[in-house]
Amino acid sequence: MTQLSYVYGASDKPLLGETLGQNFDKACELFGEQLALVSRHQNIRLSYSALKKQVDTVACSLLRLGFQPGDRLGLWATNCAEWTIIQYACAKAGIILVNMNPSYRRTELEYSLNKVGCSGLVIISQFKDSNYVQMVYDVVPELKTAPIGELKAENAPTLRYVIKLDEEKTDGMLNYSALLQEPSSAELENLARIGAHLQFDDPINIQFTSGTTGNPKGTMLTHHNILNNGYFIAETIKLTPQDAVSIAVPLFHCFGMVIGNIACVTHGSTMVYHDQVFNPLENLKAIEEEKCTAAYGVPTMFINMLDHPEFNKFDLSSLRTGVMAGTICPMEVMKKVIDKMHMSEVTICYGMTETSPVSMQSHVDDPLEKRVSTVGRIHPHVEVKIIDNDGRVVPRGTPGELCTRGYSVMRGYWNDPAKTAEAIDESGWMHTGDLATMDEEGYCSIVGRIKDLVIRGGENLFPREIEDFLYTHPEILEAQVVGVPDEKYGEELCAWIKPKEGSSLTEEDIRQFCDGQISRQKIPRYIRLVDEFPMTASGKIQKFKIREIMAEELAQ
Repeated sequence: MTQLSYVYGASDKPLLGETLGQNFDKACELFGEQLALVSRHQNIRLSYSALKKQVDTVACSLLRLGFQPGDRLGLWATNCAEWTIIQYACAKAGIILVNMNPSYRRTELEYSLNKVGCSGLVIISQFKDSNYVQMVYDVVPELKTAPIGELKAENAPTLRYVIKLDEEKTDGMLNYSALLQEPSSAELENLARIGAHLQFDDPINIQFTSGTTGNPKGTMLTHHNILNNGYFIAETIKLTPQDAVSIAVPLFHCFGMVIGNIACVTHGSTMVYHDQVFNPLENLKAIEEEKCTAAYGVPTMFINMLDHPEFNKFDLSSLRTGVMAGTICPMEVMKKVIDKMHMSEVTICYGMTETSPVSMQSHVDDPLEKRVSTVGRIHPHVEVKIIDNDGRVVPRGTPGELCTRGYSVMRGYWNDPAKTAEAIDESGWMHTGDLATMDEEGYCSIVGRIKDLVIRGGENLFPREIEDFLYTHPEILEAQVVGVPDEKYGEELCAWIKPKEGSSLTEEDIRQFCDGQISRQKIPRYIRLVDEFPMTASGKIQKFKIREIMAEELAQ
């Protein structure tokens, strides 16, 4: 009988049946004097005991302000120690943390506040050319004159408090120091009572999906979703209290918050933030000076570190493992990370925000060939199947849509049952929109997005396959392949290529490199040499924008 593309993550390790707050308190008791958090750009170093004291203080302060379990608190900030303190303070008080992308502007801010009905908003004042205080005033002008806590804003009717992560006095806003008032014993007892009452299936986090088409949806995640996902990621890369993890990815994203923070806390490891946002040089310094044993990043981050002119000056020999995720990883990049960054046990994670995020991960002892060519195997307590257009499970080796089911699947999109029903079918399967194949041993390869699939003259072409080939060129730093409209064939291939610094690469060089090496129909008809790609704040390349730019250019 043909083996089908279905796997279940059987495990002798049970799921954790507790809330994030309960798990955090346990970790702080077990690893009290162990270093929990290093925020280098703030010169902050906290042990687990010191972190717990700050978390409990902020949790009690939020309750004192009138926040109730189930209320939503927006957090609009770059990476910093306060981000993590607020993350766990909300978890302990039962307040639903709403992650807000620091690249948001006024319209997105207003949309997010109202989509999920935020009672409070925590912000940084400024970063680069973004003035967050002014943007908040533009959306809620009433804040300037409203007494603290009594805001009644026309554009954000549920918003009561805006809290600022610095000490400069600003009309209508509370400073973060107001949350650092020592709690009374009665307040700490109340916090413990609330914690005991919370259930692990309660929603505790809302993350907005990228929204490449239409408005972003609020992905509702529970304690059970994200705690267990973080725990099993840490198990897979074998984290211990002796490990320090360079978390270079943004905390507002599942990668930073779950694969980063939660995975570390469940195993008593140290969270290391090198800067507010990714900076290749500062991250290399952090890895060397903090003796990080693990490094996290999307492929672009590793490419930028490897290609940094000062890369060879750094001793990265403390590294052993890490996670590369967020987008498909080019094979050549993976090989360099293992070879040049000493990350012999680096793993690939595959998932999406709606699945907390990880469904599949390679293992530290997987053969190199499997780690560079697949996204690994099924995660514990999760199911995966690959289906055809009729919803039938396909044989191993046949491409189809990857679907996943289990503890990690979100509760749904906030206040949007119709969109939830589109994503999660009646059997509980989350439809990812990713095209994948599964081999005989259960390893999965992502061959593209369903919407990325290029159909040229009736033939299915997978951009991922062509990108992997282009990465073998010694002068190509990054490559992205998309489909663009074509009158004759329906679609044609287009490659955007970022050459290495100092390269004199031409479009003709690339065509000659492809000629005779890959099928003629796989050689991109359009090739553009670029300095940058359109990116999201979390470091993902926006292929849909490349398609839009090219469609506009070709229509002229």
